[in-house]
Amino acid sequence: MSEQIQQELDVDRFTLGLVGPEQEWAGTVADGGTVRTHTPPACWGPMITPEFRGGHEVTRPIRVENAEPGDALVVQIKDVEVTSVATSTGSMAEREDAFGSDPFVDHRCPECGTEWPDSVVEGTGEDAIRCADCGANASSFGFEFGYTVAFDEDRSVGLTVGPDGAADLAERADEAMALPDNSRQHPILLYKPDEIPGTLGHLRPFIGNIGTTPSVEFPDSHNAGDFGQFLIGADHDWGLADEAALDARTDGHLDSNDVRPGATLICPVEIDGAGLYVGDLHANQGDGELSLHTTDVSGRTELEVSVIKDLDIDGPLLLPNESDLPDIAKPYTDTEREAGEALAADHHVDDVVDAAPLQIIGSGATINDATENAFARAGTLFDMSEGEVRARCTFTGGVEIARLPGVVQLSMLAPMSLLEERGLADTVREQYNL
Repeated sequence: MSEQIQQELDVDRFTLGLVGPEQEWAGTVADGGTVRTHTPPACWGPMITPEFRGGHEVTRPIRVENAEPGDALVVQIKDVEVTSVATSTGSMAEREDAFGSDPFVDHRCPECGTEWPDSVVEGTGEDAIRCADCGANASSFGFEFGYTVAFDEDRSVGLTVGPDGAADLAERADEAMALPDNSRQHPILLYKPDEIPGTLGHLRPFIGNIGTTPSVEFPDSHNAGDFGQFLIGADHDWGLADEAALDARTDGHLDSNDVRPGATLICPVEIDGAGLYVGDLHANQGDGELSLHTTDVSGRTELEVSVIKDLDIDGPLLLPNESDLPDIAKPYTDTEREAGEALAADHHVDDVVDAAPLQIIGSGATINDATENAFARAGTLFDMSEGEVRARCTFTGGVEIARLPGVVQLSMLAPMSLLEERGLADTVREQYNL
């Protein structure tokens, strides 16, 4: 661990798929400082690389000055830059002989049985990832339906390519994916899928896995209430006894396409120094991530971090760009406030409650479970009954799906008096220029 507190910290080293208090620190950044990261793709690359213990390749944890358990970490997302020129993605097919109870976690060679075997690349295609010991195809995944996307120079659009284009990119996969020097994954472009050629898509980059280190070790892709279900009863080192054990998660694996430049994420602090980690940049994604995977890319981020003392939340809060909020959850305009004051005078209401937007992240086995989790987190945050939470979110907010099967964003216009009590008011005011 680095003891030197840096106002600006650059991070370019990664874990082998785990987040937890035993991971080596990337360094220490000042409270109020700036973090810059250069990360490789997540999901597909680590998924097909059998050395990984989790489905992502994220940064080593970053210590933040003054952050202690029971605090919260404010992460302002200043920039997300895609550096890959292409990627491959789609829906997955599992190779059952290449893992034990979880294809993202407990990899093994299907022929020699080596656990988490070292691997080498031989050629291209879905049999290219080979066990270094015996030469067998050692990857846990192939494509059930896959496609390859090439990006324009400005990273504003992507176009799916056919067999020739996919084969060309596979031959120069490391270069096209722009893997950082310290990345240990095999690039998914090697698989060269070529479905739906000629499809043009809009790009809007965001961060899929960003959060603080949990108090117990998790595979990084499973630090959420839906993917974490695979850990319950699993026969490997990260198996959990029951659902209650999953409460240690910090829900860093969000896959919310609103976690993009201009947004602010507020994360629980469970260990000394917070242990911020970053990865899983996506070039774009529709709500829900319906294939369970999207356009994973290498890229750079710039983040500003600060600590809120004694906030004591057990899951993330999100302040998205105003344009990303549901219409009825956006800040009031002056005209709306004036109309509200007139209604109050007409209907014997003493005060029009000042309120501002907030999203509570919930996760669980299903969308319904995730929504119930968000209700519970909102109730704890504001000391509200579930009935009041439901009422406020129905009248001034709503629920949006970040990822199937179970991550949601619960929006409400939260009373400013409650935001003041919880120490959130200044952060919310800054986000929305109130």
